[in-house]
Amino acid sequence: MTTDQDFPMDPQSAAAMFAAKGIDVTPNKDQGVFKVITRPALDGERPMIGDRVTVHYTGKLLTGKTFDCSRSRKEPVSFNVGKGQVLKAWDVGVLSMQRGEVCTFLCKPEYAYGAVGSPNRIPPNSSVLFEIELIKFEGEMLTDDRGVMRRIKVKGEGFLNPNDGASVSVHLEGSCGGRLFDCRDVSFVVGEGEDKCIPLGVDRAMDKMQKGECCVLYLKPKYAFGSEGKPEYKIGPDKDIVYEVVLKDFKRARESWEMTLNEKLDLAAGVKHKGNQYVKAGRYCQAIIQYQRIVNWLEMEYGTGMEQREKIQTVILTAYLNLALCFLRIKEFSQVVESCNKVIELEKSNEKALYRRGEARLLCNEFSLALTDFQQVLQVNPSNRAARAQISVCQSKIKEYHEQDKKIYANMFQKFAERDAKVGRSKRRREDSGRSSMNGEVTAKRRRPSQDCNL
Repeated sequence: MTTDQDFPMDPQSAAAMFAAKGIDVTPNKDQGVFKVITRPALDGERPMIGDRVTVHYTGKLLTGKTFDCSRSRKEPVSFNVGKGQVLKAWDVGVLSMQRGEVCTFLCKPEYAYGAVGSPNRIPPNSSVLFEIELIKFEGEMLTDDRGVMRRIKVKGEGFLNPNDGASVSVHLEGSCGGRLFDCRDVSFVVGEGEDKCIPLGVDRAMDKMQKGECCVLYLKPKYAFGSEGKPEYKIGPDKDIVYEVVLKDFKRARESWEMTLNEKLDLAAGVKHKGNQYVKAGRYCQAIIQYQRIVNWLEMEYGTGMEQREKIQTVILTAYLNLALCFLRIKEFSQVVESCNKVIELEKSNEKALYRRGEARLLCNEFSLALTDFQQVLQVNPSNRAARAQISVCQSKIKEYHEQDKKIYANMFQKFAERDAKVGRSKRRREDSGRSSMNGEVTAKRRRPSQDCNL
């Protein structure tokens, strides 16, 4: 589209050129961002709002001067498109592109660097050019383990999101392998979606959504129906599923700072009961949500009297112990240790915390640390037979580990000895060979005079 001969350009002629050869990609068609395709796309798929995109770019002033270029750094740039993480022109422009496409965008100041510009690089009120190549994109990952991916079809309104305990009204359409199995309008409490047969991944996505948003959620089995599947939906174990979700409305739950201490303590009893119900049903991830709410409410509270302080500590201790139990069941062992440590900070000789921390450490093969924990349990309660049994397991594991070490080092030393012996034999052979060669030369030299005489 542009060549060195095109520069310099004034904003009016640049706008006229791009208007003639390109298209206005702004939502309001205000001619703030014009686009000209310089290399067609590889396929027809476009990124959605919130997708993680990777691009190469070159930014130029209308004078032709380059002010920034990712290619010169040999490193593309990644960002979540449509989220305000980059220039407005980039959000608008990249959403119009397809994978592999290369475009040149003419961007007015209000979509670029505005009335201020950028010191030492871009003058105030400057239109700029960007050549952008869309290398790749993927949905936005909502969990660290990449178990929930979101792609936003329609952006929501405002900036508020539902929180845990919020009441939400949604429209759901769930599919598995292209087959629609769930289509309904439903209301539920965030953190308690399990009660309405709503997958954990949909429940956990609520606090990222805004009113009116329509998104597609791609759920791995852990956040879908797990190893059990969902027979009533004819979904087998360990299946990925997809949910399209529209957040129609919501009412946020009160935040911690909006409640008195007594209100928090009263609510904590009900939330604990809900968490206990989930534990009994084997829904440990859902139980964790409930116990974590209690911790968030009370971990910074101190109370005004001894009785209130003791009540807070009792509630907090119970919540952390229950968290440790749930994390143990889902094999998040580092979280078990962290939760138990919180209890031990408050109550050094807490039998359950020491025992559960020992269990987690044993399962992480930290046998010596686990042994110490179980020994401390016996100091607190000498009749704890489970701890005594675990001590035997730890001692056996430590002995087994030491035996393995001995074998490894014995084999290692044997190999070193064999290698040294081999090197020694090789060295001796070379020395013997050298001596034989020298003896041969000496003998030859001694014989030479007598041979000459015979001639």
